[in-house]
This record gives sequence, structure tokens and C-alpha cells, in this order.
Amino acid sequence: MSSSQCFENPPNLSSTCGAGHIEELAGLKTYVTGPSDSKRAVLLIADAFGYEAPKLRKLADKIASAGFLVVVPDFFYGDPIIDFTSPNFNLEAWFKNHGTDKGYEDAKPVIAALKSKGVSAIGAAGFCWGGMVLVKLAGTEDIQAAVILHPGPMTEDEIKAVKIPTAILGAEIDHSSPPEQLKKFGEIMSAKTEFESYVKIFPGVSHGWSVRYDDDNEFVVKSAEEAQEDTLNWFLKHVK
Repeated sequence: MSSSQCFENPPNLSSTCGAGHIEELAGLKTYVTGPSDSKRAVLLIADAFGYEAPKLRKLADKIASAGFLVVVPDFFYGDPIIDFTSPNFNLEAWFKNHGTDKGYEDAKPVIAALKSKGVSAIGAAGFCWGGMVLVKLAGTEDIQAAVILHPGPMTEDEIKAVKIPTAILGAEIDHSSPPEQLKKFGEIMSAKTEFESYVKIFPGVSHGWSVRYDDDNEFVVKSAEEAQEDTLNWFLKHVK
């Protein structure tokens, strides 16, 4: 699929195709954007709506414009959530088929493939489902920096295992990762002086807002743009 071809979009998202292209990376269909010869790469791990989400690709292009090679793999193998409100959709079965442990294992060869292309530093951002995958990666030294955005449930043990510069960007209105819990995670990470970390809670927004915002809601759009800018700045600082 070239950048001139469009795709089926998740609901409530405006159509865009992105400036990049699709290629196979470590056996996964992957949206790739940015300079192919860059020594710095960013891996974006999508939420349950998948790697084709237009606003996720827009963010990928934004990060790429700062000089990063950006990859967004299809960790769901063509089976993202299209409409979780449908009476025919079984959310429990979907999560059973797409566990975060599997996402973590699938991410490893993607990282290895980037390194085989000459990439020497890798950052990663994970959204919701992707955040739960990324916290596992942050417990390794396979990547150099992590930004976890409005994640699904994470554990204190996972946070205690974090080894790299990690930022957590959360929503004030979020049952999956309540602000009080994220702040506790921030306290755990801040006790580790060997790397930088922080937690930031965005007021007045809900789970998923950074890549699934309403274009007509100026407040939420500005908040999403701030979160995206924070993400980019974290990579500019720690992925060198």
C-alpha cells in the first residue's frame, strides 16, 4: 500500500493516509515514515484501534519531521477493534487473542530489525494497549526512552522494573489508569536516580485523548497537541 492509497478508518476519525508507506518489518505490516538512513528511530505501539488510525499516523509523521525514522507495526495482524460497542463484538475474546505479552514478544524482532538497519538509538511511545506493552519493554535496555500515554492497567512490579528514561502522560478522567495510581508510579520511578522520569496528568480529558480526540473540541485538541509535543521533546532529549 503506497501513501497515495487510503484505508478503512476506525470510527469518528477523519481520513488521512500519512506521508509514509507500508512495508514489512520483522514479519509485520508496518507504517514507516521519516528518513530511512536515520540513526535514531521511534517505535509507536498503537492502542486497540490499530496502526491505521489516522491521528496516530499524523503523530508518526510529526515525529519523523524532527529527523527520526518512525515505525508503526500492525501488532494486531489485521484485527484491530473497529467498534467495541457492537453487540457482536467480544472484547474479552479480543484481548485473549491480542495479549500484551504477545505484543512485547512481537516488538523485540522489530527493534532488532531497526538495529540491523544501522539504527543506534530507539525510543518508543505506547498508547493504551500499547502502553501496557511498552512498560514491559522499559524494563529492558533494548530501547533508550519510553513515553507511556493513557495506558491500560499496569502493575507496581512493572514500574519497579523500569530501567530507562520514562514519561507517563495520563488523563484526569481514566478508569483504566486513574491519576492517583499514575502519580504513585511516578513516585516509584523518581526514587531511581539513574534515569530521568516524570508523570504528567492532563486535566479535563479522558482515556485515549492524545490520538483519538474530537477535532471540533478545541480544548481537547490543544491538550492532545501538548501531549504529542511532550512526547517528541522526550525523544529529542533521550534518543541520541
